[in-house]
Amino acid sequence: MFSIISVYHNKEILERNLLRSLKNQDTDYELILIDNVKGQFGSVAKTLNYGARQIKSQSQYIAFVHQDVVLKSNSWLGDAEKILDSLPKLGVAGVAGKSKNRKGVITNIKHGVPPKLAGEIQIRNPMRVQVLDECLAMVPRLIFDELQFDEKVCDDWHLYVVDYCLSIKKMGFDVYVIPLSLYHVSTGIPKKSYWQIVQSLGTLSGGYYQTLKKLLKKHKNFYKWIYTTCGNWSTLYPLILQRIWFLAKVGMGHLFKKFK
Repeated sequence: MFSIISVYHNKEILERNLLRSLKNQDTDYELILIDNVKGQFGSVAKTLNYGARQIKSQSQYIAFVHQDVVLKSNSWLGDAEKILDSLPKLGVAGVAGKSKNRKGVITNIKHGVPPKLAGEIQIRNPMRVQVLDECLAMVPRLIFDELQFDEKVCDDWHLYVVDYCLSIKKMGFDVYVIPLSLYHVSTGIPKKSYWQIVQSLGTLSGGYYQTLKKLLKKHKNFYKWIYTTCGNWSTLYPLILQRIWFLAKVGMGHLFKKFK
């Protein structure tokens, strides 16, 4: 059984997507919704840790899920639970992730409007990865009792699942992408235009990159590279230099496509 925790910023989006797909699930679940319409919560890590403390059921797993996720079948939760029960050394599982051994995002999900495949690598069996995308993360209750989201490093709205995956692997557990499909309405940086990427980079004090800088520092003694669904980052080189290189690389790719 799952305890499902979701922070919502728009009730209409929540009802049209996540709640509608949960309505006809053929297995029991506990639903914990956290209203952040007025922006009263300061960080997602703190908010989700708070949500986990509200669990009342005897659920075996916690699913942290975005408001704009649509489960693609009425048996999705039951199918997911069977897969999770079979995974050795399970620390956390999701539906999209990155591995140092494979180029591209590993996922069976679709995202965006109109829906498109969200990754380059589709799978038929669970696959071990380094980190997961934040749209959905499933953690055994016993594991989350031992390790919660890091509220100091992830004091904004970014990279909380990435940090959790890196930390859980240090404890000797594994991170998996499971071969189930869902629809995630929003998309990430890789699918944006070049100028949208330029704008998103902002300054180093911006939320994403401020958190990323702290995350790289936290894990530098254990990982040389961190492979996220929004880019690969070295723990050895200054972040500002990596951002400049990333920007130049994306820009050259867009120019090549334009004049091809």
